[in-house]
This record gives sequence, structure tokens and C-alpha cells, in this order.
Amino acid sequence: MDLERYNRHIILPEISTAGQQKLLSAKVLVIGAGGLGSPVLMYLAAAGIGEIGIVDDDIVSLSNLQRQILYKATEVNQPKALVAKQRILENNPTLKIEIYQARFTESNGLEIAKGYDLIVDCTDNFASRYIIDEVCRKLNIPMVYGSVSKFCGQVAVFNYNGGKQYKELFLEQPEDDLDDSSKLGVIGVLPGIIGSVQANEVIKIVIGLNDVLRNKLFLLDSKTMISNIVEF
Repeated sequence: MDLERYNRHIILPEISTAGQQKLLSAKVLVIGAGGLGSPVLMYLAAAGIGEIGIVDDDIVSLSNLQRQILYKATEVNQPKALVAKQRILENNPTLKIEIYQARFTESNGLEIAKGYDLIVDCTDNFASRYIIDEVCRKLNIPMVYGSVSKFCGQVAVFNYNGGKQYKELFLEQPEDDLDDSSKLGVIGVLPGIIGSVQANEVIKIVIGLNDVLRNKLFLLDSKTMISNIVEF
């Protein structure tokens, strides 16, 4: 363990060397390396999550750069998963990074997710979230969900310690399946805020803190800076 790198974690009594070792031993799968995935991946790598999987079949586009802070203008048209791996290894070269340049589907989801301790949902559509939800149920691992649209974002943890599933909160898939920025827009800083909250939940789960967003939905309006937590 690199005691100097992780010093600010280790001096926290809630983490200490034991908690940092848990982070170094953890295996986390991040689905989506876009607006939410960028801060999630950066903070999980900085925190020392020992093995990170990245699932994304997209390439970097110029319109991504307004909010997807992992990427540079010189990397437009390059595969996001590959660039994301390179970028986070620049920050922490000791980690193991697996990339899956594919869409997470019903046919490949179980095989990709097998062996990971939890999944971070950084997707932008309801169909993918229902698939992730079901895979987490079958593997009995938590799903850390995040979503952003316009000025508003939300985070919750599903399937954790007997907690509810995504489909129990969102009972029916909307007819308009996309909630992404290409149709509705999103203020550029919002994915950074919500993605950071997702990364915070991952760290809390891994080190065993009790105050996790289990059966709770964190809501933020970044225009008014009013936040709320709704229990369900």
C-alpha cells in the first residue's frame, strides 16, 4: 500500500489502513464513460479502487467536451473506454483496468459483470438501467444509480443489503426511452456533481459505512441548489 498516496484516507478513522485495503481489493464495474462516468472513474481511481471495469461502445465527440472531463479535443473520434483507461492510469498506474468496448445488454451483461463487487450505472437511458438492475439482482451485488437532465440530478443505491431494486422505484419504462443531454440539454457541471456523489456512495459501500443511499433517492436542483432525500 502506498501510504503517502492514500494518506488523507488513512488518517480518517472511518477509513484507516483497513478501509483503504478494502478499496484496493475492490472490483467495481462502471457502465458508461460519459458525463457521469468521467468523475466516477476519476475519483474511484484516485481513491485506489484496485480493479475497475469500463463498459462503453462510444467514441469521443466534440459535443462531449462540454461536460465529459476525461477527454481532450485531440481525442475526438477515439474510443471512450480506451481513452478513459489511459487517462485514469496516468493518475494511478497501479490499478487494474479492464475495458469492454461493447454495449451492456441482456446477452452479455451477466458475463461482463461476473466477478465485480458492484456496478455503477452511468448510462443515459432507461432500457440499460433495467438490464443493469436485473444483472445486479442475479449476481446479488449493489447498483449505484445516477441520472442528470437539464439542471437536475439524482442518485440512489439499489439491491444493497436486501434493499429495493431500480424497477421497484421506476415501475414502468417511459415511452421516450432517452433522458440524455442530446434531447434535453444539461448544464456542464451537473454530471460532475452527481458523478461525485455516486463515487462517494461506492466508497462508503466498499469500506462498510452505514449511511448509504439504500432505499433513498437523493435529488438535486443545481439551479436553485435545493437538495432533498426521498425514502422509498
